[in-house]
Amino acid sequence: MSGPDYLDTPQGRRIAYHRSEGTGPWVVFLGGLKSDMEGTKAIHLEAWCRAQGSAFLRFDYSGHGESSGTFEEGCIGDWAEDTAHALSSLTDGKLIVVGSSMGGWQSLLYARAHPDRIAGLVTIAAAPDFTEDGYWASFTDAQKATLEAEGQIAMPSDYMEPYIITKRLIEDGLNNLVLRDPLPLPFPVRCLQGTADTAVTTETAIRLLNHADSPDMRLTLVKDADHRFSDGPCLDLIEDAITDILERA
Repeated sequence: MSGPDYLDTPQGRRIAYHRSEGTGPWVVFLGGLKSDMEGTKAIHLEAWCRAQGSAFLRFDYSGHGESSGTFEEGCIGDWAEDTAHALSSLTDGKLIVVGSSMGGWQSLLYARAHPDRIAGLVTIAAAPDFTEDGYWASFTDAQKATLEAEGQIAMPSDYMEPYIITKRLIEDGLNNLVLRDPLPLPFPVRCLQGTADTAVTTETAIRLLNHADSPDMRLTLVKDADHRFSDGPCLDLIEDAITDILERA
């Protein structure tokens, strides 16, 4: 496969992306924290969309994959800017945004800001507000003191090397919360969640379901599926969710 193309953002960041022309709505994949556009779900959805002639976009946030910058420099607001610029520059018309983990939070931020562009959302183990409700809420007093004094701490992960969590990431997360104020989602929303996910709990998925205001929102819990949600049956469920929205669009 050929290398990525690049898009420069107004903030001076360079975003790597792969874009496939086709019929709309565009299917856009938003990856998770420290993930990249070469993951199983992104590559699978690209091939699936190409096979049926659907337009598709995948890209790396700044500090991720082949985009510019380092992970430690970034925050939720930066990645939301990356997402907004990529979608405005590289797609047109209606979108079906597929957000995985932190990408689920990003999909909600984008949909809240640009509801007119959304044909539907598919979230996979969505992690809205995790900087506040996951990290900050679980930090010990000692960790909070280290974060204040040193500007960062290392957090273990079940899925990759430890995350370096910065003070900027935590503070910026407060400016991008979606579960505190009304969250209108006036289009179909399909949420997928594994019960064996150790990074995002089923309680988080249910909280999002109960909080959002949508005329057509459904949560599918998959017994024993983990946070990756990328085996054959899980990929089939993602396809089914997109197809359901396509049929309604």
